[in-house]
Amino acid sequence: MDFESNSWIGERLFYYPRLFGGVMLTAALLGVSTSYLTGISAPTLPHILPNLSIFRKKKRGKKRIRVYVDGCFDLMHYGHANAIRQAKELGDELIVGVVSDEEIVANKGPPVLCMEERLALVSGLKWVDEVIANAPYAITEDFMNRLFTEHKIDYIIHGDDPCLLPDGTDAYALAKKAGRYKQIKRTEGVSSTDIVGRILSSARSISQDCSNSSLPSKDDNLNHVHAEEKMSKIDHISSFLPTSRRIVQFSNGKGPGPNARVVYIDGAFDLFHAGHVEILRSARQLGDFLLVGVYTDETISELRGHQYPLMNLHERSLSVLACRYVDEVIIGAPWEVTHDMVTTFNISVVVHGTVSERNSSTGEEHDPYAVPKNMGIFRVIESPKDIITTSVAQRIIANHEIYVKRNTKKEASEKKYYAEKRYVSGD
Repeated sequence: MDFESNSWIGERLFYYPRLFGGVMLTAALLGVSTSYLTGISAPTLPHILPNLSIFRKKKRGKKRIRVYVDGCFDLMHYGHANAIRQAKELGDELIVGVVSDEEIVANKGPPVLCMEERLALVSGLKWVDEVIANAPYAITEDFMNRLFTEHKIDYIIHGDDPCLLPDGTDAYALAKKAGRYKQIKRTEGVSSTDIVGRILSSARSISQDCSNSSLPSKDDNLNHVHAEEKMSKIDHISSFLPTSRRIVQFSNGKGPGPNARVVYIDGAFDLFHAGHVEILRSARQLGDFLLVGVYTDETISELRGHQYPLMNLHERSLSVLACRYVDEVIIGAPWEVTHDMVTTFNISVVVHGTVSERNSSTGEEHDPYAVPKNMGIFRVIESPKDIITTSVAQRIIANHEIYVKRNTKKEASEKKYYAEKRYVSGD
């Protein structure tokens, strides 16, 4: 603790408290005794004591801890979001490094999303303060020094799952050696490898459906179609175990103010991508509070086919909740916006983007936005990007062999991780 001093007396008194106490007591006794016995007043206490202002503490603000976490963030999911949330809790300011396309190709294979899309997803997370584009896959000595000097990073963060380079060495070995490394807990039940597997499984399901529809006898193959549909669901079923605590961790925990302009937008938000981030940003700018409705799994399957959604309701809801532009989520929102919904949530405007998935099983005979249109509160907003879930999935399907090969290797390492993993405390 640092102090300012105006004289050597103050310093001596501060460092010798017993002497200081003795001086005070002696001065007090002298003052009392002389006033009673002789009428001669002794020097008063304020003249003997030094100015107490010399002991005032220097005003120095608490140093803000800056932490760094990096990743590819390809096919951004709630596991990525939870890792970033945990990293933010270890400091005051979170800086996120997004690995370059070239580094991903060299170390893991081709990314599904380009750098621009991955930057949009990371920047859209509510816990992120700064983003470093084109970060290296491994923490090299040069890059680590840049983090410490230029970006004033105090700690480098990574999950408890191993991150190995092609030569088998630890990508974070230097940070650990420097004593500036902290570990967070991996979010179980999801990974980019797992999502790629779901997409490939879904593609097989679509292919099988097309083959079945070309057969001459529909009745003879009906049971076969149902069996394939069931197997498709089993192939890419999620192993995520949702908890109420996780939802609370992702939530803002605040409702709209009494005079807030509440904006409502709904959708599947399957395979959360940059297009979702940008349309949510645009919607949020139209009011004070953004309420997002996330459709049920059953609704999406009815609208788009049994191979959808790729992510289940709770996974999709967490991805939406993690977005910085979202204030609240209706988990399992109805497809049709009703008058009761508008009243219950005090919705001021209902919006819909110009780019959305085509619904295969519903024609134009039923409009889910009929009520808000009749109320005069419906508005179509221009979608900033033309990305949809299907177009992202098609990138993987179009490069089927590459991703099958990549996934085979990654799935083997993930199985090993789960076979050898131990309990790790954390959130």
